[in-house]
Amino acid sequence: MTTTGMDLETPHADRVHPGGYQLLLRLRLPNERGMLGRIATALGEHGGSILDIDIAEVTPDVMIRDIILVCENETQAREMVAAVSAIPGVEVIQASDRTFQLHHRGKIQVANKVNIRTNAELAHVYTPGVGRVSMAIHDNPDAVWSLTIKPNTVAIVTDGTAVLGLGDIGPEAAMPVMEGKSMLFKSFGNVDAWPICLDTKDTEEIIKIVKAIAPGFGGILLEDISAPRCFVIEDRLRAELDIPVFHDDQHGTAVVVLAGLINSLKLIGKRPEDLKVCVLGVGASGVACSRIIMNYGVKNVIGFDRQGAVYAGRKEHMNEAKDWFAEHTNPEGFDGTLEEAMEGADMFLGLSGPNLIKPEWVAKMATDAIVFALANPTPEIMPSEIQGLARVIATGRSDFPNQINNVLCFPGLFRGALDAGAKTITEEMKIVAARAIAESIPDNQLTEDYILPSPFNEGVAQRVAAAVAAEAVRSGNVRPKSTAIFI
Repeated sequence: MTTTGMDLETPHADRVHPGGYQLLLRLRLPNERGMLGRIATALGEHGGSILDIDIAEVTPDVMIRDIILVCENETQAREMVAAVSAIPGVEVIQASDRTFQLHHRGKIQVANKVNIRTNAELAHVYTPGVGRVSMAIHDNPDAVWSLTIKPNTVAIVTDGTAVLGLGDIGPEAAMPVMEGKSMLFKSFGNVDAWPICLDTKDTEEIIKIVKAIAPGFGGILLEDISAPRCFVIEDRLRAELDIPVFHDDQHGTAVVVLAGLINSLKLIGKRPEDLKVCVLGVGASGVACSRIIMNYGVKNVIGFDRQGAVYAGRKEHMNEAKDWFAEHTNPEGFDGTLEEAMEGADMFLGLSGPNLIKPEWVAKMATDAIVFALANPTPEIMPSEIQGLARVIATGRSDFPNQINNVLCFPGLFRGALDAGAKTITEEMKIVAARAIAESIPDNQLTEDYILPSPFNEGVAQRVAAAVAAEAVRSGNVRPKSTAIFI
């Protein structure tokens, strides 16, 4: 028996996959009546749900079948492989994880825009013709924006220290996530993006490397870099580069949170300036989300970390980002517990960890409460626990309504910034992006379970791009249009 995939290799074999774990079994079995029924029974007895059955090869004596099924996790997958293997006459040729198949040899590639079929075409795209183009850029550096891929290319930069819910797993292990991000850029924004995974955690070295590679890119997306270094890296790069720099873990999340809040307020009839908001998790995302909703008009935000409430004058477990947060939030200097703060609160925003909130705390919130529990894969409280207690509930998961998904933001935001020739991404550009996401759902279609559009709504990225480009032009945040010289 030969097998491939995480179902045989992972040390996390008991991890449940929220969207289901898809397994491909290729089996060699006798070409006899009843064999498929025995196999299906064995799989069903171990909780497998068969999606598809196909015949790969058949002879008078032997049949090779492919069976695709969904199970809960790797442990259950192993059990089903063992159960099928135990059936007399059945040989498991392959047992492979569909997710691993899709990652085989990577998920992205470079494709030429021009076919090279003759010597003449070769001479145009490479030597000797390309030399004239290079000299045109040398003589007029702005021409790089019209004669190269720069205006449509983003570098996705990570050091692998804060990947999804996995933590510090290193640059190599971060690669599949960055490849996925590149796919989203291309699919939803038609932006060419490439993973740049750095084998260093040194803040100054990361800044130096990104500045050195910047000539080849029209924008920089910082991804999965741990706090508080991510704040320093982004601030420095924004100040020292003349292309957009955007830390998606902070600002992509913040933009989509604001979009969800905008539509939630339409449903409950409250104004941002009247809200009391409790934020659990004052890391990169928590600070950015708080900043954007305050820029939108929210006045009363109270944040909590592992040590409790964050307030002006607190000395323990602070950093530069938390110092800013403490100075600009919690206007009454509240220093009690999260449970106490949530009494009468209009919104809870969680960017922390699993199962940290209790239903009775939500029950004490204000009428028509909003709960955004965004810890992934397990939120601060499961939606099923607070149905009827909160009016609007959102999570970071795709298997519940109202997913706060960054893909609603970054492809369209960069598309608009690149199209306008923006030099940076401003707070105003983020707010118009959030409005564009929110307005993708007509007001008469809004419901408590539908405050955010699907990522597959093609109009979302287009709306975001148009709004961001218009704001960049309006504010004068654009470089002069380049004029290429053709000789």
